[in-house]
Amino acid sequence: MNRRPAVLRILALACLLGAAGSLAATARAAKATGLERSAGGPQTSPPESATLTIDWTKVVRTSNTTPTLQVVVNPLLRRGASIHEKAFQALKDLGCDYVRYVPWLPYPRLAVPALDAPANGRTSWDFSLIDPMTLDFLDAQKGHSIVLNFSTIPAWMFKTDKPVSDPDQPVWDYTQGTDLRDPTGKEQGEYFARLVSWYTQGGFTDEFGKRHESDHKRKIDYWEVLNEPDLEHKPTPEKYTIWYDAVVSAIHDVSPGTKFVGISLAAPGRAPEFFEYFLNPKNHKAGLPLDAISYHFYAVPALDHTPEIQQFTFFEQAERFLDTVRYIETIRKRYSPQTITMINEIGSISADDLLQFQPGHVAKLIPDSYWNLSGALYAYLFSELSHIGIDVAGESQLVGYPTQFPSVTMVDWRDGRPNARYWVLKLLHDNFGPGDKLVETKVTLPENQSYVHARGYVARDGARKILLVNKRDRPFEIVLPAGAARADMVDQTTAFNPPATRQVAGGKMALPGLGVAVVTLQ
Repeated sequence: MNRRPAVLRILALACLLGAAGSLAATARAAKATGLERSAGGPQTSPPESATLTIDWTKVVRTSNTTPTLQVVVNPLLRRGASIHEKAFQALKDLGCDYVRYVPWLPYPRLAVPALDAPANGRTSWDFSLIDPMTLDFLDAQKGHSIVLNFSTIPAWMFKTDKPVSDPDQPVWDYTQGTDLRDPTGKEQGEYFARLVSWYTQGGFTDEFGKRHESDHKRKIDYWEVLNEPDLEHKPTPEKYTIWYDAVVSAIHDVSPGTKFVGISLAAPGRAPEFFEYFLNPKNHKAGLPLDAISYHFYAVPALDHTPEIQQFTFFEQAERFLDTVRYIETIRKRYSPQTITMINEIGSISADDLLQFQPGHVAKLIPDSYWNLSGALYAYLFSELSHIGIDVAGESQLVGYPTQFPSVTMVDWRDGRPNARYWVLKLLHDNFGPGDKLVETKVTLPENQSYVHARGYVARDGARKILLVNKRDRPFEIVLPAGAARADMVDQTTAFNPPATRQVAGGKMALPGLGVAVVTLQ
């Protein structure tokens, strides 16, 4: 099968996210800061000191940010797969709200319950491969809110041929076509309404009046309308808004308690017109809800960025993304201030993953330090997004593996063990959430650098906590406010193990390279 279109789309995404930076410029930065060494290598000088100054009485914002994750459907989550049980147990153990569940385009038989167009009085509705994973997800999330995103529109709804697919083989060019055969979106809306009815209403009546029974009576808190339309089908903002309105209207009729998420862009910085148009209520049907918007961010290094260089690349790209977030927030507040924001794919994609579509590609070994770097990136963005006022910060994703973005995984695809990215999310989830008070925090480092990020929080129970993120692969000595403390830490020594707990005495502690710590003052 020709995978070239998919390769071009992924490479285009890498460029949009700023992956094609200058290696020479970054190397000069490394030399200037004394970081010309291998990751985790021996230190040749004592660690620098970073002094924290925190005013616990000066509240700068009350947080409304929930740390969470997304679960993307793939064969390793199927019942009988080697890590199925461990992966879903890891999800359940997190206990996160707003978890995003995405049956996605590479596996049409696991994402599209009607692969053939209705014709001659017959339909192709079949949930036999889709139900087991979806029900396992819903059971793992019992008691917690969810966001469902069956993002893949059946190919037959577009003016194109439908590729044949195998449930265990990725089909990256399934989302062909740009024009629906029903330009009003009504056919698409009715399809998704039947899908929702299958899980919420015990079944549905198909296009020819036949009843399909499921006995499922589940609750869907949020339904997200499509995924990354700027890469998949590429509708204009006007066309996407028509599709959104049609889907929301149809689903709302069968599940009136469900709320909706729109936009879901891969590269939000390149499409401000999407936000300008979509968030203006005048461009929607009267009374249609604009409950939430979403968009994504991945740090993507260039092919020649070694692990030593990636520590610069990731955080530089994060800073540019945060500027995009602030810009989008001004648009949202102007048009639809009641709409919440879910940044529900946050992570990193290795340059090697961009080559996974090539015939004969052999995946490169991912160093353990990469998981710590990616985890530190997420922790930093969670803190900054809390400060900006974003509602949901979702790490991507529970399971990835070779041929399906291994560098985004939160558990090892070979044995199901959670990696450092998972444990960073667990650390944040167990310590921070909506209602925490962010207080004024200053970090003092030599030459006024920002290699260490810190933020003080007064938790809902009154506990004083400090989030620390080391953006560099070398240790720093942290000078804390006076008093004894406990530090829970994810670093390169904890690796695939839960956070380590250490007592802090004397007002000083070591923060290892790429470490993430939560310090609780006692």
